[in-house]
Amino acid sequence: MSSDFAPVATLEVLRQRAVLLGRLRGFFERRGFLEVETPLLAHEVVVDRHLDPLAVTLFDDPRRPQHGPTLWLQTSPELGMKRLLAAHGTLPYAAAATAGHERGASAGGLTAIYQITRAFRGGEIGPRHNPEFTIVEWYRAGDDYQSGMDLLAELAEEILAAGPPRRLSYRELFLAYAGVDPYATPTAELAERAGLAPSEPRDLVLDYLLTQFEPQLGLSAPLIVYDYPATHAALAQVRQDDPPVAERFELYYRGLELANGYHELRDAQVLRQRMQTQNALRQADGKPPLPQPQRLLAALEHGLPPCAGCALGFDRLVMAVLGLPTLEMALPFPVARA
Repeated sequence: MSSDFAPVATLEVLRQRAVLLGRLRGFFERRGFLEVETPLLAHEVVVDRHLDPLAVTLFDDPRRPQHGPTLWLQTSPELGMKRLLAAHGTLPYAAAATAGHERGASAGGLTAIYQITRAFRGGEIGPRHNPEFTIVEWYRAGDDYQSGMDLLAELAEEILAAGPPRRLSYRELFLAYAGVDPYATPTAELAERAGLAPSEPRDLVLDYLLTQFEPQLGLSAPLIVYDYPATHAALAQVRQDDPPVAERFELYYRGLELANGYHELRDAQVLRQRMQTQNALRQADGKPPLPQPQRLLAALEHGLPPCAGCALGFDRLVMAVLGLPTLEMALPFPVARA
């Protein structure tokens, strides 16, 4: 008799998942966050060169299941959560701040929200990936770049129980672990260090270098990396330093990237341009373009409150906390047994 009906995660792992979920909810509830829900299946999705959403045909005739509009399983709940903040957050933020409301809070307004849900990404199967996974995402109006990092540090210290996180800038990280300056070192020299051809794009070379020393990150204590290259901004604001940097931060623990946060971009026109660029890069990679997220753009045009947001991979959190060697051991039914 086949045994592939059985879960991969042990009973103790399932118990620990439940404990961690409870601790996460307690963390946010003690800070006044409201738990929300947004659609898993939606008409639009974030356009990203490296994220491949799964398409679903929404048929209305079971005899013709291939005919109907295309919807997308979400790669994260970001679109819906930002639309909630734009519609029900404190606007205008400046007026609320002058009225003395902490972090832009107002009667009846959404100012701090979180969600624990499922997300889906195609092409992601491996020791640290599963195409369906649990994600924890949160946003708080009034948080700037530093406040967003501080909140992630608080969460890491409370949930990981491994002491306060260290903090290193992206430049400091590469100098410490690879001995190169990611901004000043010529691309050819970086490529040689990575074992790649000098003609490879600089961002790809930097990403590949990072994967080489990533297993060393956060071994003795959690680590927050911040100030990424402007070309890594995604949906983060870019600060005009020399060189410009993305106000983006990531949490590493025991060699795993656990969370990714932004001082959130609020300019609809900049976002539109970035997503056009991402679609051009997707097509250069041989991938189909994705539709522009018009409802998200409309939300930004309406007015997204100043905020920071962050997303945490819950299954990786379980993997890191319990010291599991593969992600599938943190899941009851990974894709091979789904």
